[in-house]
Amino acid sequence: MRNDRNTIFRIFLTAFLLTLAVLVVAYAGMSDRIKSKNELLNFKNATASSVMSEDGQLLGKYFYENRTNISFDQLPEHLVDALIATEDVRFYDHHGTDARSFLRVLFKSLLMNDRSSGGGSTITQQLAKNMFGRASGGFMALLSNKISELIMARRIEKVYTKNEILTLYLNTVAFGENVFGIEAASARFFNKSTVDLSIGESAVLVGMLKANTYYNPRRNPENARARRNVVLSQMKKYNFFDSATADSLSLLPLVIDYSRKARSEGIADYFLVQVRKEAEEILKHIKAPDGSVPDLEKDGLVITTTLNYALQEYAVRSFSEHLPVMQRRLDAQYKTSSGRRTLGQVTSRELVRLGLEKRASEMRVQEIFDWNGTYTDSLSVSDSLKHSLTLLHAGLMAMDPQSGGVKAWVGGIDFKTQPYDQVLATRQLASVFKPVLYSAALEDGFEPCRYLDNDSIKLSGFEDWSPENFDHSYGGKYSLSGALARSMNIPTFSLFLELGFDKVNEMWRKMRFSFELVNTPSLALGTAEGSIKEVAIAYSSFVNGGYRLGPWCVTSIITHSGDTIYSRETTGEKVRIMTERTSQLMSAMLQKAVREGTGVSMSSVYGVDFPLAGKTGTSQDYADAWFAAFNPGLVMVARAGASSRSIHFNSGSNGSGSALALPLVALTLKKVKQNRQLRETLIKTFPELPPDLAGALDCPDFRDDSFFDIIIDIFEKDKKEYYDTPERRIKRRVNRIMRNIFKKRRYER
Repeated sequence: MRNDRNTIFRIFLTAFLLTLAVLVVAYAGMSDRIKSKNELLNFKNATASSVMSEDGQLLGKYFYENRTNISFDQLPEHLVDALIATEDVRFYDHHGTDARSFLRVLFKSLLMNDRSSGGGSTITQQLAKNMFGRASGGFMALLSNKISELIMARRIEKVYTKNEILTLYLNTVAFGENVFGIEAASARFFNKSTVDLSIGESAVLVGMLKANTYYNPRRNPENARARRNVVLSQMKKYNFFDSATADSLSLLPLVIDYSRKARSEGIADYFLVQVRKEAEEILKHIKAPDGSVPDLEKDGLVITTTLNYALQEYAVRSFSEHLPVMQRRLDAQYKTSSGRRTLGQVTSRELVRLGLEKRASEMRVQEIFDWNGTYTDSLSVSDSLKHSLTLLHAGLMAMDPQSGGVKAWVGGIDFKTQPYDQVLATRQLASVFKPVLYSAALEDGFEPCRYLDNDSIKLSGFEDWSPENFDHSYGGKYSLSGALARSMNIPTFSLFLELGFDKVNEMWRKMRFSFELVNTPSLALGTAEGSIKEVAIAYSSFVNGGYRLGPWCVTSIITHSGDTIYSRETTGEKVRIMTERTSQLMSAMLQKAVREGTGVSMSSVYGVDFPLAGKTGTSQDYADAWFAAFNPGLVMVARAGASSRSIHFNSGSNGSGSALALPLVALTLKKVKQNRQLRETLIKTFPELPPDLAGALDCPDFRDDSFFDIIIDIFEKDKKEYYDTPERRIKRRVNRIMRNIFKKRRYER
């Protein structure tokens, strides 16, 4: 008998010592995860920052984890009921741990290795795991995790109220797909806020907590529906509603409204990239009370921008209305025999350039953009390249010329498959460049009614290169304002010869274009390159009194707690780049271009009849089409064309600036016209020219050569020298003096 007692004692002693050893080892592994009261109180979720339009609409989010924290009063009662009924029915009765559940876990999960028995953790224990994570490893790590969560759960219950614990839990729990928290999950699977969830929808989301992939309602709808009904059954079991309600809800089909992006996100994805860059630069110079730099992806900031949501939406819609039509026309062109031959040649050259000629027939699965819907398909490298080459790209940007704030930014046709931002791409400017030349001429003393030769010109030393007008006409003379309005090439080149490269280059540099100008004859006709953004900046100076400013995007940054840590003035730094007089005259001349010249279809075809100024541009072989329009309240620039200059329309009826780019602006402004509030906000009236300039444009656009002009032409050389000679420099200097004298006398009268 005594031997039996000794044996039993040894067994219990051994068990006690083993248990003590296990606990010591386990505690050693979890000591760094036991948090103090202050650490618990200061716990903060990584919260997505929201980007808002100027009119309060959500544009998108930046997140480390896709999460939006909400408060308890935003949780529907039935959501809380579903959670408690399913995960922890004694939640309001315990103090963080549930002995009954813990014993089940200890003997079944740990000792018998039966994982099917369930986790047995209370909501508070699960919160401890969500807040601070778990250590990975074998049995000892599992034991360490469970013990640390027990201790942490007790501490959490002392620091937070029950409602605060429920709120923290629902804000931290994972739903798969890099979605964290109930608000982000509601947006992802039902495209709504948590407060608007129905009972069935709440049950679906609570059901996902058991296994967020297996019960994902998009991937596994039958599993999700079955799990939803289990949650509803639990709610009935614990008297949160009656059997009739549970039965009727269980019979409903599973309906989701899946949204890959946060609600309202997607309309300005290219713009969000620019906002991120600007916001990160701003935050570098801001310190939180603890000395840290606010984190764009974790601190739940609210970034308000200059972008107007309605205008952005109108611009995006103009793309989807106009570009599919033009894409079908371009596709049809390259399905003809000559078109297929050209496309094949361009594709072959591109394959060689990219080093892919040996892999041309290799098949690849890829996501393909189509205006009827993006789809996944398997294409050869060669066919994929052909599709890419014939894809029409476009970009549009609008800004306030008085402040420099960006009002719309459409960087392309589809951010997911075509992420390269067309607003920033540099392409040949064509006639959109001409206002740079004409503004330089006005700065140098030329007048809008100064007449320019329209005679055929040949240049020696350039293989007898000769500029041509789009209608192949020549002879007579055009006024500066008439030549610009009608986009005449020969008079523009005559002006360039008389003005000289240096003056043009000086204006170009003041406008801050990044492309380095090359002193060649074709420069006058727009062979220089620039981006939509750069053109918008330059054209703003024609309507704001001659200043270069902007663009900028961020007006304010507010912390999650509501403190404003950044606020910007309504205008950025203003740098004068031309006189107010030049700005006023350029504005008047470009109004004439829209009213009477190449932009006349704005009103005649699209009914956009409010005051506008602007300029079309069509690069060589219709490779790029441009249109820039402005009034005192808005500058809007659009460009369209394929990625390769070798792929383009064959005629101006489809490929010109007025046919391909202008409609993007026109369709956007047509919608603005129909929105009274937006029209009154963005569309301003041009001021009248001051008295001393009132008659500056009062002259015919064209006049025939006089008898004196004809006599002079007889003695002109057949070919002209392009580069400066001493004689030409002297002549230019004399002309400049005479213009200044004439101008002085004119204004003294």
